[in-house]
Amino acid sequence: MSVATAAPGPYGLPPQHPMRIGLNDEVHARPPEALEPPLSLSQIALLHPEDMPPAAPWEAMRDLALRFGRPPPPPDANHVSADFGPFRLRWERHTEFSRCMVITPGTGVEPFAEPAIAALPADWVAALPGQLVVATHAALLAAPPNEPDAGAIAARHFAGNQIIGASVLGARGFAFTDMRIAADGFGRLLVLDRGMTPWQAGRIVQRLLEIDTYRIMALLALPVARELVPILAADERELAGIIAALLGPGEADEPVLLSRLTRLAAGTESREARHRYRFDAAAAYHELVQRRIEELREGRIEGLQTFREFTERRLAPAMNTCRTVGRRQDQLAARIARATGLLSTRVDLVRRRQNQALLESMNRRAQMQLRLQQTVEGLSVAAITYYVVGLIAYIARGAGAAGLGLREELVVAAAAPIVAVVAFLAIRRLRREATDEGGAA
Repeated sequence: MSVATAAPGPYGLPPQHPMRIGLNDEVHARPPEALEPPLSLSQIALLHPEDMPPAAPWEAMRDLALRFGRPPPPPDANHVSADFGPFRLRWERHTEFSRCMVITPGTGVEPFAEPAIAALPADWVAALPGQLVVATHAALLAAPPNEPDAGAIAARHFAGNQIIGASVLGARGFAFTDMRIAADGFGRLLVLDRGMTPWQAGRIVQRLLEIDTYRIMALLALPVARELVPILAADERELAGIIAALLGPGEADEPVLLSRLTRLAAGTESREARHRYRFDAAAAYHELVQRRIEELREGRIEGLQTFREFTERRLAPAMNTCRTVGRRQDQLAARIARATGLLSTRVDLVRRRQNQALLESMNRRAQMQLRLQQTVEGLSVAAITYYVVGLIAYIARGAGAAGLGLREELVVAAAAPIVAVVAFLAIRRLRREATDEGGAA
């Protein structure tokens, strides 16, 4: 582990870790903006495509700063909060998306008539890198002295749509939205301030916008889950067919079964690699949504669904679907692994039986070869004896003709067993030597 080599502090401290300052300041990252009514706010969240250069969001922030004569952010910045004069800008970079929020003073009369994003150069907004997943106009206004009229708010600011809303921070404020995308491509969020400090108001607006953003990011897994359902069903049927085939006899089918099982395993692993991150990210975003809702400290407004109720009714079933599909995919991979193990065991048993049959066949051939060899050795002894005794008979006959007094019949009778024994011993010795040389080799 590398450490900084800076000189010790005034109290003689050891050299500090190079990441100490950054890790300590992480708890202060992305602080909320201090907001006071009336004001208008616009936020857009952009998903980063896989092929997008990592520096593209920072380059967009640099270009905007140069346009307004402001110093560009550091190249490694993941958070920018700056006052550009006509507007304030807040930019955050996350793992797979970035958020840009612009804030302008509001009149309090028609908060959505002149949205804050109009203060940004249109060509710069159009050129922002990434794919738009969230766009929201928010307005922070002073609350009326009486309880807010939900029907009047829906008619005036949300085109008469059914809205959800709740008191927040122990009734120090109220929040309303219809969770719809209006004709201009933006959703709408209205926050009424009744005694919140600027930091509390900024924190509540930030939490509400984060709920909207993380909700959409979590739902990105739902189309993937729906796409996988028929594929998983087909793969499960294929696996059931393979397992059924394993129950029946037929060694000739094993290569075919192994090929089918290999293709099935490869497809499952490929989908697991492509979609596992999406499902894990959806679970993490869903947890963030739940935490942000808890931080609102909601109170019920008569006749309206709270943010928690609406989210649990709409988002929770989608997340349950994603979790179910993820578990189903994991279980399919485990079943394929078990089926592969069963097929491997069966192939191993078949191979052992084949090896045993081959050894038995080789043993039978060796025994037959031994008997044949013994037969050949016996014939060889007989043949050698016959020819050697024949030669001796010729010699005895010649000796008898020369008057040496040898009788051919006696000589042949005496030589025959001696030659047979010598030939047998010689062949036996040669066989022993050949066997010893083969064993040594």
